[in-house]
Amino acid sequence: MKNLIALFVVVLLMNTTFVSANNSNAIEDLPKAVKKVVDEKLLGDLIEAEFHYDRYTEQLSYKVHKETPTPGVGIVYDLGSHLIDQALTLFGMPHSVFADIDTLRPSSKVDDYMEILMFYNNHFRVRIHSSLLVREQLPAYILHGKKGSFIKAKTDVQEVALQEGKVPNAADWGQEPENEKGLLHTDKDGKIIKEYIPSSQGNYMEYYDGIYKALRLQQPLPVTAQEGLNVIRIITAAHKSNIQKTVIKM
Repeated sequence: MKNLIALFVVVLLMNTTFVSANNSNAIEDLPKAVKKVVDEKLLGDLIEAEFHYDRYTEQLSYKVHKETPTPGVGIVYDLGSHLIDQALTLFGMPHSVFADIDTLRPSSKVDDYMEILMFYNNHFRVRIHSSLLVREQLPAYILHGKKGSFIKAKTDVQEVALQEGKVPNAADWGQEPENEKGLLHTDKDGKIIKEYIPSSQGNYMEYYDGIYKALRLQQPLPVTAQEGLNVIRIITAAHKSNIQKTVIKM
C-alpha cells in the first residue's frame, strides 16, 4: 500500500532509530511546476488552491482490504492522504479544517467521496477533493492568486511506466510529456502572460537515495515521521468535522 500513512521505514543502526514516512511527494512526486509557482510567488498572494485526485470506479476494488470498513480504510486515508500531504508540503499546517465525507457507491461500505477545506491566515484556503465516481477528470491542481492563475492536470508518468514493466534507469525517466504542461496566466512585471510551463523530471528513487544517505552518511531524512503524523492529524480532524458538521481548529 503506497499510502503515506501506511508505510514507515524503521531501521535500527548503531543504536539509533530512524523513522521516515514513505511520503507521497517522494513516491508520486508533487509536480515541480506547482511547487515553482508557489515558491516563486508567480500568482502574487494566494487566494485559494484546489487539488483533485478523482477516479471512476463504480465497482468495488478487488483489493478486499480497501473495501472492508476497518480503521485506516476509505478514500480519505487512501487518495486523500496524498492530497493532504501535498497541501502541507506547499503551505504548511492550516489553522482549521472542515470536511464533507460520504459513501456514494451503492455497494460500498467505506467512504468513497471527500471534500476537505483547509483554512489558513489571510483568508487563504485549500480545497482537496476526491471521488470514485468522476468519469471526466478535472484539473488536479488549480491555484488562484491576486495576480493570476495556474492550472495543471494530474500526471504520474513514473507510476504508468512501472505498470508497463519499465525500469527507472532511462535518461527521460519521470519526464512529463509536452501536452501535460501547466497553464500559467498571470501578471509578470506589469505584463499579462499566458504560457505553459513544464515540470522538472520526477524521480521516485530520490526518496530511497535519501534514506541511504541518512543511514550511511548521517544526513537528514528525506521525510520525517512528524510530516507523516501531520497528515494523520488532518485526517483525524476531517473525520471529526464530518461527524460534528463543524469547523475543527487544529
